[in-house]
Amino acid sequence: MAMYCGIDLHSRDCWLAILDDRLKVVREAKINNDLEAILDFFKPYREDLEGIAVESTFNWYWLVDGLSEAGYQMHLVNTWAVKQWEGLKYSDDRHDARWLAHLLALGILPEGYIYPKQERSVRDLLRRRAFLVRKRTSFLLAMRGAFECRTGMRTTSSEVKRWTVEDVEFYLDDPVEALGITCLLEPMKALDGQIRIIDKEAIGRARLRDEFSPLLSVWGIGKVLALTMMYEVGEIARFRKVGNFASYCRLVKSARFSAGKRKGSGNARNGNPYLSWAFSEAAHFAVRHHPPAKKYFQRKRSKTNGIVAIRALAHKLARASYYVMKDQVDFDPKRVFG
Repeated sequence: MAMYCGIDLHSRDCWLAILDDRLKVVREAKINNDLEAILDFFKPYREDLEGIAVESTFNWYWLVDGLSEAGYQMHLVNTWAVKQWEGLKYSDDRHDARWLAHLLALGILPEGYIYPKQERSVRDLLRRRAFLVRKRTSFLLAMRGAFECRTGMRTTSSEVKRWTVEDVEFYLDDPVEALGITCLLEPMKALDGQIRIIDKEAIGRARLRDEFSPLLSVWGIGKVLALTMMYEVGEIARFRKVGNFASYCRLVKSARFSAGKRKGSGNARNGNPYLSWAFSEAAHFAVRHHPPAKKYFQRKRSKTNGIVAIRALAHKLARASYYVMKDQVDFDPKRVFG
């Protein structure tokens, strides 16, 4: 008899539920996060288990890797795409585990991509880099905003990066106001140093696979962003259409329509936030260094605002990137910007 298991994973423990092919509960239990204990739980059903579904929580690596190495067929659940029955009066971790097993048995489980274990360390390092870059940007914008608020003088991010304590104190007579800006200078420079270390390590350890090499021809994408995209995409062949890829990059509108009328928003968080960030970064670089991209951005901004305009450009670059990877061709700005 075929059996299916769902695991609702938490930081200290997990709920496991095994269903048979008639969707009846065979066994369920709450177990501490101990791989040996979990393997013991599965031992009597090893030959009948068709698959195990595990939520893609923050701590899934050890469990999915351990069970895969033990020979079980693993399915990583796309948590944001899973829906419960509407109108449920009661739900808990045990029912969540049953529900995952239920979806797996029916063949309708929304699944995420299980990235190869040996490549995850570089991917996670590049994700940490993205986190540090966002932090650095927040410090930079905070200093820039505070300076312009107190002096009425316009400045640029490039100028802020070159500031010293003396530069700020020259324009601000109040030492407390000056300290409110200069206190962020050293943290920003420290982040700069760590980002450079990560860049050097990532470029030294990782090699851009041949199918991703055309990304380097796309405006705004350099070696580090190309590596980030490669590690987040995994295999471009898993995206059947360009729209699927753009949606995975979180660069399409999220909305529900019925009879031609909008009926609320869709699941905006379904997709890869790191690809969303990477293409937004590429869009910023493209605006700075390529006039047609800047012109497109300015045209969009005149109708909306800067954030929406950058996202529109990021969407355009993501679609172009899909085709350069899929067709193994160089980026053609005339086809993208006319």
